[in-house]
Amino acid sequence: MAKVPQKKLLLSELQLGMTVKLPLSWTNHPFLFNRVEISSDAKIEMIRGLGVTYVFLLSASNTKQQTAETDTEDEIEIEPERDLKADTRKAIRLSQKRFLMNVNNCRDIYGKVVSDPEGAYRLSAALTEDLLSHLQEVETPFLTLVGMDEKEASVTQHGVSVAVLAMMIGHALDLAPKELRDIALGSLFHDIGKLKVPEAIRCKHGALTPQETSFIQMHPNFGFDMLNRCGLFPKEALNIVLHHHEFVDGSGYPDGLTGHKIPITTQIVSLANDYEQQLSGQQITSPKIALGHLFKNHASKHAESLISVLVKILGIYPPGTIVKLSDGSIAKVIMTTKEVSQPQVWACKEDGSDASLRFLILEGVTIEQAIKVEELTEGAIRSLQVDKGISFYFSSLQT
Repeated sequence: MAKVPQKKLLLSELQLGMTVKLPLSWTNHPFLFNRVEISSDAKIEMIRGLGVTYVFLLSASNTKQQTAETDTEDEIEIEPERDLKADTRKAIRLSQKRFLMNVNNCRDIYGKVVSDPEGAYRLSAALTEDLLSHLQEVETPFLTLVGMDEKEASVTQHGVSVAVLAMMIGHALDLAPKELRDIALGSLFHDIGKLKVPEAIRCKHGALTPQETSFIQMHPNFGFDMLNRCGLFPKEALNIVLHHHEFVDGSGYPDGLTGHKIPITTQIVSLANDYEQQLSGQQITSPKIALGHLFKNHASKHAESLISVLVKILGIYPPGTIVKLSDGSIAKVIMTTKEVSQPQVWACKEDGSDASLRFLILEGVTIEQAIKVEELTEGAIRSLQVDKGISFYFSSLQT
């Protein structure tokens, strides 16, 4: 089949309705394929932010039938025998890259909420679509451990990670795409009100005074007011921002809502946020311990059915958990799999040597138990990067 000549198009010439091909590897941009149908101004802005000077013009109008055909030819190389190790490494790198890109995009959006609310909403809608496409690109999504260099997650980093967990719960419950979008949008902005709380209070280590506690508990109201003034955000997303600290037993804030008075989308984000808060606390450093603490001490605060779904998604050994393997190695869980005792791990010997990505399913090795950081040697702590912050993103690995 003869190839159709591709015309270079300057970014200043991009228009709605065009179909273009990006001059980048698919791992270097947030779109599902290199071929992009420009259906919104937000997509134009996203392409302009990729650092390229041109794209290839494929069509001046939508060509969905051609898209599927060309994507198959240009983007997918079908190998006779799948290389699980290579696919896993690629998936881990892609999850990390997507996470960092979305955190940075979220930070930019936060900066526009007051000065350019329409622009902020357009970009946040585009970010929401990216999250939804990443969730749905494989039939059974799993979780990958991701993070940034900071030990403590920023508001935007926390927002993206909570969005991923909450959307995974919603996906498992077969919620409609509209509800998943509301969950994503509400999660991304749920803590934006904390930016109005003095940093000395927001980042304080140790117990807060009653006055400080009262101040920080106003952040849902601050966030709701900021977004509500825009007049663009859907009421369901605003409800999440205002009520993400509400619990079904009425012990939450700011309104002490109970049970059915809290929409299911808000309940889901409340649970995902509560788990992440357990994990980010100074006393809990293990995702497995954080999950156990939630199950034991906060069970009455959330619907039992939602907690069960969260446990199923995170697995017995959630990403970030330090474990001992059946061959005596020490490892950190990197990605969940369908075999709960055989996730993908980064492993090393007890002294920290021979660190590598391990594929327990292929090796027939299993996890014996979770272990505490205090039990590790200095070498293992360095090799496993135990002090690195823990966040989650969707895995693109097809199982």
